[in-house]
Amino acid sequence: LEEARDTRHPLLERAKFISILFSNLDEFFMVRVAGLMQKLQAGKPGDGPDSTTPITAQLEAIRAEVTSIVNEAYEYFHSELLPALGNGHIHILDYNELSEQQREQMENYFLQIVFPVLTPLAFDVGRPFPLMSNLSLNIAAVVKDGGGEHFARVKVPDTLAQLVRVSLPLHPLEDDPVKPEYVFVWLEQVIMANLKYLFPGLHIVEAHPFHITRDAEVAIQEVETDDLLETVEEAVWQRRFRDVVRIQVNARMRQQILEILSTNLELDSTDVYRVDGPIDLGRIRHLLSIDRPDLKDKPFVAYTPAALQTKPEDDLFARIRQCDVLLHHPFESFQPVIEFLRKAAHDPDVLAIKMTLYRTGRNSPIVEALVDAIENGKQVAVLVELKARFDEESNIEWARQLEQEGVHVVYGLVGLKVHAKVALVVRREGEIIRRYVHMATGNYNAATAKMYTDIGLFTADEQIAADVSDLFNYLTGYSAKSEYRKLLVAPVNLRARFLELIEREIEHQKSGMGGHMTLKMNALEDAGIITALYRASQAGVSIDLLVRGICCLRPGVPGVSENIRVISVLGRFLEHSRIFHFRNAGQEEIYLGSADMMPRNLNRRVEILFPIQDQRIVRRLRDEILATYLADTARARMMHADGTYSRANSDDGGLDSQAWFLSQTAGRP
Repeated sequence: LEEARDTRHPLLERAKFISILFSNLDEFFMVRVAGLMQKLQAGKPGDGPDSTTPITAQLEAIRAEVTSIVNEAYEYFHSELLPALGNGHIHILDYNELSEQQREQMENYFLQIVFPVLTPLAFDVGRPFPLMSNLSLNIAAVVKDGGGEHFARVKVPDTLAQLVRVSLPLHPLEDDPVKPEYVFVWLEQVIMANLKYLFPGLHIVEAHPFHITRDAEVAIQEVETDDLLETVEEAVWQRRFRDVVRIQVNARMRQQILEILSTNLELDSTDVYRVDGPIDLGRIRHLLSIDRPDLKDKPFVAYTPAALQTKPEDDLFARIRQCDVLLHHPFESFQPVIEFLRKAAHDPDVLAIKMTLYRTGRNSPIVEALVDAIENGKQVAVLVELKARFDEESNIEWARQLEQEGVHVVYGLVGLKVHAKVALVVRREGEIIRRYVHMATGNYNAATAKMYTDIGLFTADEQIAADVSDLFNYLTGYSAKSEYRKLLVAPVNLRARFLELIEREIEHQKSGMGGHMTLKMNALEDAGIITALYRASQAGVSIDLLVRGICCLRPGVPGVSENIRVISVLGRFLEHSRIFHFRNAGQEEIYLGSADMMPRNLNRRVEILFPIQDQRIVRRLRDEILATYLADTARARMMHADGTYSRANSDDGGLDSQAWFLSQTAGRP
């Protein structure tokens, strides 16, 4: 919401942040609130680290905070964003603001495009209350005939444009071909204005939109199943019928209609959220598709490091043998990762490819390369994590497609999610077998690689390659391996080794050599890690934490954490990289990887942290990447001892770390 208010962002990017806010709230209710409600229904009175915080108190606090945030967001939408959009020749109108000619156009649009898709579902003695899918936007319609009033539900199709463009401009004489005028009206308003066609011969008494959120947490009984893919598929199907945990309704909805909905959806009054404006403002993301580059972030071309700028005839593997290569996405291109797999697929000397897939996206060039490899006679083994939340259906499709093509597909380990991002290429070079590895902090997803900040590493280091081979044996076969040469692997040794790295900084501090850590991650929740960091602070170790999201540690508490500072950077790109730097008395060590410091990552997921051994790359990570984040005064928030955040004060706009990274790659050959 703060980013949406920040006028330094182009106008449509500010609208994007409003969309992200509401999308995040949806997921918060589907997962976190739903989890609390499950515990309450199971008779667990408390939750939290000490299991004594009453769940009812937590739910009350959540309701108060969410209500405040949503009210503030709608106030911003009405008083700031809509006027600013209007000044930019983009108008979102209420239906009653349309001219007669524009209403006629919308009526024709309804009859030709919308009406054939709609299915009104009545609710009475002979017809049960209709099933409503998660995150669906619906219309509660009350109609009247000689027998009295009747209730019906109409689903607003999510397959159609949620913001319907009115092709007749609002100010036809002022329309600018360079900055054309856009006039939109919400789809549900078009439907409500034309309900007479859905209920001919009846009087439309009233109609109100509403939006429901269901519990999206599904329990997968891995131990008891014979086929994990079918079990996950069934669990995803069952998600459609999970309990409703929230309903958002129009502020003007009559109490009688709300009671019908609440009763049949089994909701309490505390599950109802009234909003004064369009329901589900997340749909404003559709504005980003309009052709107004002047109101969006400037496009950029990601840079490819010289070591990876190869022609078709060049030997990419020889480049990687010469030295490790780091890629800082999205500022540096993800294309070399795709080329790495494509070249492996077509190289006659490559014998095998192994990799993990967590979230790979649609029309994946990664999957395409793997299929090419199979067709070219390579052995290909892929671990597809079926339990990646909200990507289960997509991953099931990829798993089936890969299996049909002849790929050895593994679904992961019982009780664990495989979150590690790693690819291994095995190649015959003369009389020897050499292995090449790509490891990363982010997914093998070409789309999110343009939106998330992540880091990847190519290496031919034999010990790391041997560790990765052992890791794949652990994932695809049976292995009780408890030690790795260089990798930190969860749930095997990552927690223990990470705690040892913290303890080593404490010992360096006590011996007078100084202790310092800079740890960048998405979330910090694990009590054991937090306790160790407090202990390090009390010993005098200086600790910089770059934590984008949830951070349960509190910095600056006298006698506990006065040597810790916590910074959160939010900007154009989603901060997603995990970087862990330990000073180690001048013999610096940096680890990168997939793991955040959360119990689920350390205990219930397969994660890897990998060391950076090339001192040139260590210096770049320390002096360029981490140092720039720590110096950010434009996008950084500082956490205070009470858990609140404040933005850095800068009269000149300050240093924007992400913009600086872009500037360093812009225009490079």
